[in-house]
Amino acid sequence: MARTNRQWVLRQRPKGAIQDGDLELVESAIPDLKESEVLVRTVYLSLDPTNRTWMNDAEGYLPPVGLGDVMRGLTLGVVEDSRSEKFKVGDVVMPISGGWADYAVVPEAGLRPVHHAPGLPLTANMSVLGMTGLTAYFGVTDVLKAKAGETLVISAAAGAVGSIAGQVAKQRGCRVIGIAGGPEKCAWLTDELGFDAAVDYKNEDVGEALDRLAPDGIDLNFENVGGDIMIAVFNRLKVHGRMAVCGLVSSYNATRMPPSPNFGRIITHRLNIQGFLVLDYAPRAKEMVAEMGPWLAEGKIKWKVHVDDGLEGAVSSLNRLFTGDHDGKLLVRVSEEPA
Repeated sequence: MARTNRQWVLRQRPKGAIQDGDLELVESAIPDLKESEVLVRTVYLSLDPTNRTWMNDAEGYLPPVGLGDVMRGLTLGVVEDSRSEKFKVGDVVMPISGGWADYAVVPEAGLRPVHHAPGLPLTANMSVLGMTGLTAYFGVTDVLKAKAGETLVISAAAGAVGSIAGQVAKQRGCRVIGIAGGPEKCAWLTDELGFDAAVDYKNEDVGEALDRLAPDGIDLNFENVGGDIMIAVFNRLKVHGRMAVCGLVSSYNATRMPPSPNFGRIITHRLNIQGFLVLDYAPRAKEMVAEMGPWLAEGKIKWKVHVDDGLEGAVSSLNRLFTGDHDGKLLVRVSEEPA
């Protein structure tokens, strides 16, 4: 094939924030397809905090990306060439294991078809109807088992997962308090998404704000951040409070581990703290779509997608996750959507 493929390759393990030289954008020829293989042109690349953890040589739910390997990432693309009987040119697909690249050669068993929901943009499959929506939905309904009348606090509440989780909890009858950075994000949570209150961690003391907004304590915590913000919420959980630990983004670029809560409180307050991975819930996606679909159609669930253009800027785009310089789900548009 005459086409070449640009790929971001991991060259060295980042120490703290990603620096020049940690990854390299290289070009290589696209190999000829073997039997049952498919050539997928990447249309969208999902950028998620977990991408940063995959760069570390540390134990995780997936092996670390190897030095010299293409950076792993969730992608959505279109079939450009096929030697598969299951997939034809023009099909929109998602590789089970994608990468930061223009193209990917994928065995047919490593692909799943994407269904373009009527009335929704293709990006919904990477956000509210994709892994983001699954994480938010099952974190609230299955891990936290949220009940009407309970008070839920969500950190990184203006992010992709947090913003949807809060709306799911509202549909379940919860009182929802979001923690976000800056007055504009906090106003979006309360004025547009229907959160009951928001805490601006950049401009007010989180603990004092929670004491004011939830004077009787907190029933539930959907935790995305860790560190001091998590401790402030943890210290205000009621007896039998429940915490779903989805992410600890404050530690992903840290060279020293951030502070941890006093675990003695788990005993005294009989707290239920559970970590979870969206991969555990992928087989139950239809359950989420069955309930979320009508909410989306009726405008009861809103979401944002922040799209940067160009694979070459993927590293800079990823850093937005750690500066808060984005709204909602963060994607890179690698190439144009199919007609």
